Amino acid sequence: MSDSFRRIVELIRRGDIQISVHGYDEMAADGILAGEAIEGAAAGTVVEDYPNYSKGPCTLVLQRDRGGKPIHVVWGIPRGQTSPAVLVTAYRPDATRWTEDFLRRK
Repeated sequence: MSDSFRRIVELIRRGDIQISVHGYDEMAADGILAGEAIEGAAAGTVVEDYPNYSKGPCTLVLQRDRGGKPIHVVWGIPRGQTSPAVLVTAYRPDATRWTEDFLRRK
């Protein structure tokens, strides 16, 4: 688990969460419930980590919805701040663009 994601999970556990407008739009488009994305974060697997991203540290995480289907969620922390954990976007990964385990791009 990356340092960024460790901090994000702690913020989520404390309920210090914000969902971006883009995140809500993308979840709605893919039929992902906000609760699923939030509840599944701690059990997620870091796919890509961007600790030095210009808008603040963020990480792409493979999570599972309540039915066990894969979802990718990008979590971040605003640059120069210590909170909140921001759900930037969430989507169902395209199997033609990802390896079978959804951890690497083809």
